Amino acid sequence: MFDRITILLIDNDPQAARFLKDRLSLDAGYTVTMASSGKAGLEYFQESNFDLVISKYELPDIDYARLFREMKNKDSNLIFIVLLENDNPVVLEEVAKAGVYGYLAKPVNLEKLFFLVKKGIELRSLSVTNHKLISSLQEQNSSLQKQNSLMAKRVEESTRNLTRLYEDLRTTYLRTIKVLAQAIDARDHYTHSHSENVARYAVAIAEEMKLPTKDIELLRQACELHDLGKIGVGDDVLLKPSGLNPEEWEKIKCHPQTAAQILEPLAFLNGVTDMVRQHHEHFDGTGYPDKLKGDQILLGARIIHLADAYDAMVSARAYRKTPLTREQAVGEIKKNTGIQFDPKVVAAFLRIVDNL
Repeated sequence: MFDRITILLIDNDPQAARFLKDRLSLDAGYTVTMASSGKAGLEYFQESNFDLVISKYELPDIDYARLFREMKNKDSNLIFIVLLENDNPVVLEEVAKAGVYGYLAKPVNLEKLFFLVKKGIELRSLSVTNHKLISSLQEQNSSLQKQNSLMAKRVEESTRNLTRLYEDLRTTYLRTIKVLAQAIDARDHYTHSHSENVARYAVAIAEEMKLPTKDIELLRQACELHDLGKIGVGDDVLLKPSGLNPEEWEKIKCHPQTAAQILEPLAFLNGVTDMVRQHHEHFDGTGYPDKLKGDQILLGARIIHLADAYDAMVSARAYRKTPLTREQAVGEIKKNTGIQFDPKVVAAFLRIVDNL
C-alpha cells in the first residue's frame, strides 16, 4: 500500500466534482486534485504522479478513450475509473472493451466508489511492486549475462593461451626428441639418414594403402623416432663390424622397449609410442619384444618393420660394407612374406618399390 494516495478527478460539472472530492478527501482521506477538462487533466497527469484517475465519460474537449490511452502510455500501472451518466448497455460494453479498471453510473453510490477505489489502489500497489521486481530481475539477469559473457571471454582467452602453451611445449619436446634420434643415427655414418629413409618408404607404402592423412602423419613421426632406444646401446655393440654374440644381440633387442619408455610420458605421442615399441614384431609372432602376431601388431608398426628392413638391406652397414641390390632386397622381402612381413604391406610395397 502507498503511504500517500493521490487521485486525479476530471469532471466538467463543478458541483458534482466538488462533492466527490470532499467525500474522497474528508471521508476516505485521499489527496484529490480536480481538473475541469480532459486536456487540463492530461496536463496535470503529465506533470505529476497519480495513483488513480476518476474521469467523467463525456468530456467536451477530449474523448475519454484517448485520454485513457495517453495516460496509460505514461504509467502502465494506471488505475482508471469512468463515471457514466447512465448504465446504457452499449456504453457499458464500450467502456469494458476499452480496458479501464472500473466504471460507475450516476448518481454515484459512494460505498461502491470507495470500494472500487480501495481495490484499485491495492491492485496498483501489487502491480507497481511486480513491475519493480521484474525490472530488478531483468537488471540482475542483464548483469549476470554481462558477467557470464566476461567470464566466457576470460575462459576462452585462458584456453587459447593454454592451448598455445601446450602446442609450444609439444613442439619443443618433439623437436628435442627428433634431434636426439637424428644424433643416434649420426653415431654411425652408415646410418646417418636411416630414419629419414624409413619415413619416406613407410609413408609411400601407407599412401598406396590409402591410409587416412592423420594416421600417415603419426606413422611419419614413429619412423623418425623408431631407433630412439638405441641411445641405451653402446658403440661397441652398435658399431661392431662383425656378428653379434647372444649377449650383444639381447642388448640390441631392448631398443624398442627403451624408446617406448622414453616416449611414454608424452601423452600426445601415445599412438606413436605403440608403433615404435612394436616395429620389430614379426607377422608370424617370432619378433620382439612382445612376440605379437598378425593383427595383434599395429598396422603402422608392420609398415615400419618392412621399411626399416628394406633400408637396412639396401644400405651399407658396419657389419656389411656392400649393400644388397634393390632386386636382392625385394627377393628377401618376398621370401619372408607371411613370416616376417605382413602380406598386405608387402603387396603395397611391391606396387611402388620401383618408384622409391
